[in-house]
Amino acid sequence: MRIDLHTHSNRSDGTDPVDVLIAHAQRDGLDVIALTDHDTADGWAEGRRAAEELGIGFVPGIEISCKLRGIAVHLLAYLPDPSYQPLAEELRVIRDGRTDRLPSIVARLNGLGVQLTVDEVLAQATGTPSVGRPHVADALVANGTVANRGEAFDRFLADGRPGHVSHYAIDPGRAIELVRAAGGVPVIAHPWGRSSYKVVTAETIAQLVSDHGLAGIEVDHQDHSPESRATLRGIAEDLGIIWTGSSDHHGLGKVNHELGVNSTDPEQFQRLLEVAKENAAASGARVPEAYLP
Repeated sequence: MRIDLHTHSNRSDGTDPVDVLIAHAQRDGLDVIALTDHDTADGWAEGRRAAEELGIGFVPGIEISCKLRGIAVHLLAYLPDPSYQPLAEELRVIRDGRTDRLPSIVARLNGLGVQLTVDEVLAQATGTPSVGRPHVADALVANGTVANRGEAFDRFLADGRPGHVSHYAIDPGRAIELVRAAGGVPVIAHPWGRSSYKVVTAETIAQLVSDHGLAGIEVDHQDHSPESRATLRGIAEDLGIIWTGSSDHHGLGKVNHELGVNSTDPEQFQRLLEVAKENAAASGARVPEAYLP
């Protein structure tokens, strides 16, 4: 059984429409796919319809933008109630922060001699409420400044580069508590990838479990070396939490992240579904259901 619990559509910074993403997952032999767009649940209804038509399992999720000691950390939230007001409000503030920084990013790039407008960026973000740096990168590709998203981030947009502007993000402990209150399952995404490894230590993971109720960590991810995966799996086993695997697929927006390149062990997936039931019952929230044909 092949289970991919971290993917993105063009409702955030992926390049595929939701129905195309689900069709590609079915084509590539996945049995279950989770849609985890950044800070939005907008694609859930369409994703479930497409999954039902194609007979593939579907898990609704969200990847929430967090920040710990100034470093970006991402939290995967599976099966939360998106209408739970405290969570919905935080997601709105995060999305607004992404959009509100666009003029500052564009101004910094213009100051470097790069020709770009906010309208060009928004033209690359059709249909998404969650506009981010990848859309700036796509606009730079479209106007010929760079060849691909990777070059845009390396030259201009990554943390510490001249076009980077930070935005509001929630503390991960608070985000975990909100996800649990909304009846969902909180799992730290790629904890030792990108820059999050600087703050997501073994001690931090243990504290997030004991103090806030973190349910799991993403272990098998393209940003993790074999050694990191083995260590993270050991941490998860020692803490008695779930460990997952996934592609973090973004369509054409991210290379080497093909659907199903990593997958979640079926036993761990069942544990996740059990925790979802427990959290839903404890919260009384109106949670969505996973579709599992």
